[in-house]
Amino acid sequence: MRTFLLSASAIALAGTLAACGAPSASEAAPAAPETAVAETTAGPAEAPAPELGPAGTYDLDLTHASLTWKVNHFGLSGYTARFTGIAGTLVFDPEDLSASVLDVTVDPASVETDYPFDFKASHPDSPFDTFDQEISESDAYFNSTAFPAITFKSTEVTATGTDTGTVTGDLSFRGVTKPVTLDVTYNGTASFPWAPDQPKIGFSATGTLKRSDFGMDILVPNVSDDVELLIEVEFAKAAEASESE
Repeated sequence: MRTFLLSASAIALAGTLAACGAPSASEAAPAAPETAVAETTAGPAEAPAPELGPAGTYDLDLTHASLTWKVNHFGLSGYTARFTGIAGTLVFDPEDLSASVLDVTVDPASVETDYPFDFKASHPDSPFDTFDQEISESDAYFNSTAFPAITFKSTEVTATGTDTGTVTGDLSFRGVTKPVTLDVTYNGTASFPWAPDQPKIGFSATGTLKRSDFGMDILVPNVSDDVELLIEVEFAKAAEASESE
């Protein structure tokens, strides 16, 4: 009898709870919300900084050097030409880049425009045989007869990152000297089996100058006053002098 009464009481209590909206024991309790676990995904590994070459004096490797200049031509294109006569030395100090020194000489008579036509046929009154000769020798352009060398001598070298920096120097062109700053990227160092004792270091650089600052304003503004410099160079470590020298 007692068991019967307990069972009846339990049934009545369950009914009351159900009527009040409470879940019965037979209803499954809602699952606890899962705690979201943030996935940690490693980002791309940063490229290691390029190894700096050994300290010393380096000579420009003309086989792997280019100096290209570009001007805006009547708003239609970026007209480009280059110099092929370049020489230079770099005193490189990887421990103190500010102590590095760059010295470059460019032959203005080495300009190459790749003019594709017979220059004299279209310019019969010109005293010059080729367009390259006019650009090089005319006093309206490079005036190389009077000023046979363009020089750049660094005055300040500043690191701006692990592989970037600026090189400011004095540019002498057409008898005028003005400061010019180049933005430089250090590309790395390499040694080659045929010259293991002469490692190379490579750089890319860009810069801008105003040609009117150097007295060359012909065709400005139809041909832009701003001249963009595009430079790719390798330097080979100079052979060390023997003790007997």
